[in-house]
Amino acid sequence: MIEVKISDPHSFEKAMRIFKRACQKDGFMMELKERRFYSKPSEKKRFKAKKTR
Repeated sequence: MIEVKISDPHSFEKAMRIFKRACQKDGFMMELKERRFYSKPSEKKRFKAKKTR
């Protein structure tokens, strides 16, 4: 789980930027996009092979 601690109540925008960056680095958003719809195992294999090229 990604966690961002805010020390100053006025730095919400900064905390959101840090959170978004952490989500990108962790691959959280990509996983959400992948799990949004069901994909058949053959589609997963094809996507994985295409991704490694």
